[in-house]
Amino acid sequence: MAKLTAEKLIPAIEEMNGNLSLVARRLNVDRSTVYKFIADKPTIQQALKDAREKMIDNVESTLYSKALGGDTTAMIFFLKTQGKSRGYVERQELSGPDGSGALAHGEIIAAIRSLADADQ
Repeated sequence: MAKLTAEKLIPAIEEMNGNLSLVARRLNVDRSTVYKFIADKPTIQQALKDAREKMIDNVESTLYSKALGGDTTAMIFFLKTQGKSRGYVERQELSGPDGSGALAHGEIIAAIRSLADADQ
């Protein structure tokens, strides 16, 4: 087993988009060894964070392309996650009478009972 170094680990992290299981496999070490090595090395932790952020950016770009290309599933997912402020939500949110602030416990119970009664 080759000794881990930052010079070996950082390029592997970048190549594997921050997937530490794949990094460990590529470097022929246990995943736990990689985690332990990274634990006290801020430079490698930053490289890992950067690689994972880049991966998120890449997937977001693909999602945007799919949504703009008419992929219904991609459009629905995008609206559920990014369009909440425009009302694209799946869950009903309970709020105070003026639409702001959380309801107190008793008000939540009353609202649930009211919704249950309306369903019957």
